[in-house]
Amino acid sequence: MLSMSQSPRNAPSALRYRLAPDPAAKAAMEATFRAYDRMMEILDEVARSHNVGSNVVLLHAHAYEPIRKETALPSRLVTLGLRDRADYRAAQGRRLPLDDKLAKIKGPATISISTVQGRFSVPFDYAGYAEGWGQSVPAHLIRTDDGFEVHYGVTPNSLPEEENAMDTIAAAPENFLSRVGRLIAGIAYDAIEQAEGKNKLGVVGQAIREIERAESEARDALASARAEEYRLNARRTEIEREMTDLAPKIEGAITDGRDDLARAGIARQMDLEAQFEVLSRAIDENNEKIEQCVTSLRAVLSALQDAEQRRADLAKSEAAASHQASTSPRKQGGTSAAAKALRAGRAVARATGVPAPIPFSSDIDELSTLHRDKEIAARLARLKSRS
Repeated sequence: MLSMSQSPRNAPSALRYRLAPDPAAKAAMEATFRAYDRMMEILDEVARSHNVGSNVVLLHAHAYEPIRKETALPSRLVTLGLRDRADYRAAQGRRLPLDDKLAKIKGPATISISTVQGRFSVPFDYAGYAEGWGQSVPAHLIRTDDGFEVHYGVTPNSLPEEENAMDTIAAAPENFLSRVGRLIAGIAYDAIEQAEGKNKLGVVGQAIREIERAESEARDALASARAEEYRLNARRTEIEREMTDLAPKIEGAITDGRDDLARAGIARQMDLEAQFEVLSRAIDENNEKIEQCVTSLRAVLSALQDAEQRRADLAKSEAAASHQASTSPRKQGGTSAAAKALRAGRAVARATGVPAPIPFSSDIDELSTLHRDKEIAARLARLKSRS
C-alpha cells in the first residue's frame, strides 16, 4: 500500500476504499451504472435535438425530468451528471460522481451509498491511494475489473472527514419519525397496561394530544418546504429563460464581430450557470425535505388513527368491567369460593408434586365424550374385522 509520503505533495490524490458488497448491493450498483449510461444517451439526444451543446442550464431544463422518469437515478446524481459528460467518456464509463448526500462514511469499515434501488450500507477495506482528479466532486464510485471502489479526493497528508454516526445522532434534534415511533410505543397495549395508577384513559388521552401536536408541526414543516419549493422553482425558471435568450445574442455578437459583447454575454452565461448549480442543489435538498415531511405526516396520521381506536377499545372494556362489577354477586372478602378452591388446589399441587385437576368445563367434558365415543367405535370396527 502506498504511504501518503510516496504521493506528490502538491498533486491531487484519492483515498481508495475497496468495497465488499453483498449480492443485493452489488446488483443495485450495477443497475445504477446502467441507468447512468442511459442518462448520458438521453443528454446526447437532447443536446442534438435542441441544439444546446454543453449548456448545463438548458440541458437541465430539457432533460432532467425525462432522465428522472426513465432511469430512477437519485436527483443528486442527475444534477452532477449534467456536467459529467466529457469526463465520463474519458473514464470509459467506469466511474460515477458522488457527493456527501450520495455517499457517507458510517463507521471505520462501512459506507452508505445511494443507488437506483435505494441506499445500501457496504463494508469496505482501505486500499491505499490513487491519482486524484482536481476534486470537482468529492468522490467517485469506480467500477473495476473485479468489483467496485469508492475514491475520495484528499489533500496530501490529510484524510477525508468521516462522519461519526453516533455523534451525529446524538447532536441532531429528534425528528418527526422518531417522535412518532416513541408516541406509538406509548399507546401500545402493553405500555398502557403497565401505566401507573388506574387512569389508563388519561394515559392514552395524553398520548393523543402529543400526536396531535406532532401532526401540527409536520403540517407546518411541509407547508414551509412547499413554499420554498415554489420560490426555488420560480428562480430556476427565470435563469432558464435568461439563458435561452442569451445564447442567440452571443452568437449574433460573434457573427457581427463584436467580441467585446460576446465576452460580456459569456461572462453572464457563466454567472448564471454557477447560480443554477447552487440552485439545483438547493432544490434537490428541499425535495428530500418534502419527502421526509410527507412520510412523517403519514406516520403521524396513522398513529393518531390507531390511538383513537385504542382509546375507544379501552373505554368499552372499562365500561364493561364496571358493569360486571356492579351486577355480580357480592363476594365475601373480595374473593369467590371458586377462586379460593382453585388457589388451594394449586398449593396442594406444589406441595405434593401432583398437578392440579383441570377445572370443570362443559366444553371440555363434551370434547372428552366425543373422543371416547370415537375410540369405542374404532375398537368395535377392529373387532368386527378380525371376526
